[in-house]
Amino acid sequence: MKIAYLEDEQAIAEKVCEWLTAAGHCVVWFQDGLECARSLERHHFDAWIFDRNVPGLSGTEVLTRLQIKLRNATPPVIFTTGLDSEEDIVNVLRAGADDYIIKPLSKPLLLARLDAVQRRSSGVNYSSLNICAWGPLTLNMASRQFFIHGELKTLTNMETNLAIYLLQNIGRLLSREILIQVVWGQAPDVATRTIDVHIGSLRRKLQLVPESGWRLVSIYRHGYRLEQQRSS
Repeated sequence: MKIAYLEDEQAIAEKVCEWLTAAGHCVVWFQDGLECARSLERHHFDAWIFDRNVPGLSGTEVLTRLQIKLRNATPPVIFTTGLDSEEDIVNVLRAGADDYIIKPLSKPLLLARLDAVQRRSSGVNYSSLNICAWGPLTLNMASRQFFIHGELKTLTNMETNLAIYLLQNIGRLLSREILIQVVWGQAPDVATRTIDVHIGSLRRKLQLVPESGWRLVSIYRHGYRLEQQRSS
């Protein structure tokens, strides 16, 4: 397989590249998340192995940007992470990872997990696992469609991209710069007003308002945050 490997720690990366090459795979190593995302948008790989915490864009931000750009053409992806809490693992899987491995890495485990996700991606339909739900709001990741109480909501392509990213990061403050890099996929001059217009549209179309248990807020000079109110 041709594998894209995102890891900023050189000693770990050199060891993993050696393991994968010895197993017969071709490996391209990236140390920066933004550089990795840009390359993977242009070049095909059979599998991705991403560390979560890297410079540029994080591993999960790289994955979200690539899901937006490539949609169903994304290959299997395994995350490596030093974070082992249940919440951390759930967040990685909800971001779209097929599997995860907690550091320190083991050669037999990494190769076995890589073989397993490749076999699964070749022979199993995962459409039923692509349904995410937040109360009455549901998202079919495969079709990129949103529903409220089963009713289809019509969003533009960019609104869909933004909504998916916000819902993958509930409670997290997302800066304008990160939104531009991940959702719009470019660095330069997306106006703050453009993002505000999309935020306002999502509030209306997906009912992201306090009456429905949500707050989608713009924080002056900092960014945007989607908050979900917990039912008592």
